[in-house]
Amino acid sequence: MKDFLNDGDNIKQLVESLNFKEKVERSLALIEKAYQEYGDGLVVANSLGKDSMVVWDLAKRVSPKIRGFIVTTRFKPAETVKFMNDLVVEYPELEVFKCDDEIPDELYKTAPDKCCDILKVIPTRDAIETMGVGCWVTGLRCTEGRTRVDFREIESRDEGLLKLNPILIWNEREVWQYLALYKVKVNPLYAEGYRSLGCAPCTSISTDPNERDGRWIGSSKCGGECGIHTRPLKVKLQENTTSA
Repeated sequence: MKDFLNDGDNIKQLVESLNFKEKVERSLALIEKAYQEYGDGLVVANSLGKDSMVVWDLAKRVSPKIRGFIVTTRFKPAETVKFMNDLVVEYPELEVFKCDDEIPDELYKTAPDKCCDILKVIPTRDAIETMGVGCWVTGLRCTEGRTRVDFREIESRDEGLLKLNPILIWNEREVWQYLALYKVKVNPLYAEGYRSLGCAPCTSISTDPNERDGRWIGSSKCGGECGIHTRPLKVKLQENTTSA
């Protein structure tokens, strides 16, 4: 992956200078290089959103053997749940993770960060551990909103876990261009006007230029992050190692 690290400080330039075809080729090269290094330890995180579906399709073009995981919650819209169930039938190599712990009613209103931590971050940690992930691949893009401008294509926030963001430099238009060109299925909620999808109580249709501004409207997290891209994901493993 060192071949791509020199571009870390030129993300904005890459966003603006590469055309659609060049971005697709770069994304494929990133996934292919990582797959060569990590093999079965490379796993795609599929959020069931448009960006994840692009990355999932790219990964399958690299190798049909690549696995993935989905983190779902009790608050996902019915449309998203059906889309997930249909996708898992089509791709049984997609594993679903969920936290069913009891939480206070409307925790998403009173403590949205804690709600996301329990329902999203913890299951993601479980997925990383259960599936033996050495490199997880995401659909994160730096053009989505204010909270995502400082990410890099290759990150190593957790020791022993590489994070790959192969479409980091894509624009929203290029995502839809890819989906249309390669006839990739998408969540039907996009047809209703949503641009970024999450749990039903915390996702609204927004006309703001930033895609993610429809998330957590009216809370301290408005347009923010659930935590899987900002929190450590190997905490359990580190704690177990320390206590052993």
